[in-house]
Amino acid sequence: MFTAARPFWAFTRFLYAKRKPMINHPRFGPAGPGSRSYERRVHACREFPYGAGQEDYCGHERGRSGLEARDREVSPVQGAWSRVVSSKALDAHASAWSPPTALRAVHELFVAGEVDSTYLDSTSIRPVVAESWRRSLAKGVDPDWEGAESSAATLRLARMRDTHPLASALPVIRRLLVDDARDSGVVVAITAADGTLLWVEGDPEALRKAEAMNFVPGADWSERRVGTNAPGTALALDRELQIRSSEHFSRVAQRWSCTAAPVHDPGTGDLIGAIDLTGGVEVASAQALALVRATAVAVENHLALLRLTKPSAAVGDQVNARLRVLGAGRPRWQFTDERGNRRTSSLTPRHADILVLLTQHPEGLSADHLAMMLDDKDLDVVTVRAEMSRLRRVIKPVAVGSRPYRLLEPVDSDVNQVFDELRAGRVAAALDVYTGALLPQSMSPAVARLRTELSTSLRTAVIATGDLAVLRHWLELPEGQDDRDGWRLLHDGAGAGSVGQARARGHLAGLDMDLA
Repeated sequence: MFTAARPFWAFTRFLYAKRKPMINHPRFGPAGPGSRSYERRVHACREFPYGAGQEDYCGHERGRSGLEARDREVSPVQGAWSRVVSSKALDAHASAWSPPTALRAVHELFVAGEVDSTYLDSTSIRPVVAESWRRSLAKGVDPDWEGAESSAATLRLARMRDTHPLASALPVIRRLLVDDARDSGVVVAITAADGTLLWVEGDPEALRKAEAMNFVPGADWSERRVGTNAPGTALALDRELQIRSSEHFSRVAQRWSCTAAPVHDPGTGDLIGAIDLTGGVEVASAQALALVRATAVAVENHLALLRLTKPSAAVGDQVNARLRVLGAGRPRWQFTDERGNRRTSSLTPRHADILVLLTQHPEGLSADHLAMMLDDKDLDVVTVRAEMSRLRRVIKPVAVGSRPYRLLEPVDSDVNQVFDELRAGRVAAALDVYTGALLPQSMSPAVARLRTELSTSLRTAVIATGDLAVLRHWLELPEGQDDRDGWRLLHDGAGAGSVGQARARGHLAGLDMDLA
């Protein structure tokens, strides 16, 4: 018999093995073996097996309270899980899944271009899936792809594993998920924030089958590469998610169902990866979602505890300060306080400009030189000195030296990381870091020059790779939307009649209309 401490997969096997027709079902009334009503229930149970969050015709129930306790087969483990899974979570699953055949029919119409994206709103497809399908089609994902492409991180997978924060949480994940998944037909995957699979473990037979679609360590399973899938879409939306069989955008993945939850850094709140279960329809249940959600919370608590108990190690293992200035969001300053906790604060546009210039000039800048770089017309030295005084208070404990102004401690930045990846020839990795133009609202002439240099260097490297997946990633960025030469390369390089070519042709037509 099972105890409440046994994992979910154990009681799932028990529950499915023990399933049998029940008596006193409210739909059919009391009856025993041999009666016509009993035979109707047996037939219904065979023809209409229950789904997650639904009540089947044999009296098996998920998330409702209408049956008496004596009419259910509930193991102690199932009882424990009924307390873990809230009624709201279960109700959200009730009747939420569209029949697989209906999903496949709509999917075929959508990817073939026989219906437009608005048609999805009139179907029973879940909105989160419909939106993901739209994004997948817009990004040129091929629904007939035969396996996720290995990302540029494949060659540096060992280094990624060694330095990734989730590496320290592997024992927790294995204890809660992997150990009892080894003989259950389930695969457990742990991804980085960019969608790269870091660890893939579980049932050996399921692992062998998953290899057929390149669901292996080092492969890129982000939504932008393979379309709708639980780990990739969970990362794209930064929320827990379940994708069932035909809800996948790519056909090769439609034999699988999956449940994933994102994991965040407990100090900064930044997304650091995701935990995923992949297998049969049972992993798309409400109980599986609760299990993955609980595991993600346990991992985040584990990371927070490590930081509290080993603050010195935490500080030594990471950069003391980091500047984030790429993309349209507010510039951010991240630092480690005296207790080893990571903190994040927003920067004013002027302070962001100054920090960008100081990180690019470790030798230091005089007040006159800095004033000229910030504004070549109206900024005086007195204003610069006042800004530097305020900046010291904002970025404390990082110290700023005077005469010349310079950072006295190493400061990392996303700008420098992109340049470093490009120098190492890792263009796809540089694109993963590059979320948009450098301080797009900045009027500083020196920042504008650096912005142009960074964008041009990245675009040139992207074109030089000849990799259509990397090119698509660039064209998804705001700067890539108007890159006519890039869209032409995508059109010419994509297969004739492919979704990617159709997307490129339509975008080129739009650009031509804008220029007309």
